[in-house]
Amino acid sequence: MIRVAVQTGDFDAGAELATLGQDGTGGIASFIGLVRGDGGLIALTLDHYPAMTERALKLLADTAADRWLLTGVVLIHRVGRLAPGEQICPCRLCLGAPGGSAGGLCIPD
Repeated sequence: MIRVAVQTGDFDAGAELATLGQDGTGGIASFIGLVRGDGGLIALTLDHYPAMTERALKLLADTAADRWLLTGVVLIHRVGRLAPGEQICPCRLCLGAPGGSAGGLCIPD
């Protein structure tokens, strides 16, 4: 199962986690990015081109699933106005095959 979303609203990390791990998954790696308040930041506004953004995230999820033998990926990225401390993106990966290793994918540059 691969699910990619670009949205303005927040997400429920627990509910997203519950969508994975039901098909013989051997483990779940998880990352949640937060907006930092460095330098007195009051808010961050993320704009995007919807078709291009969703296509790029889907390609990233598909590539990761193939490379690390994943049984599932949930990748959500928020856009719009976000305040420090708000969740900006979760990444959840399910390992299905012995020896799969997905930890390196979750840390964005």
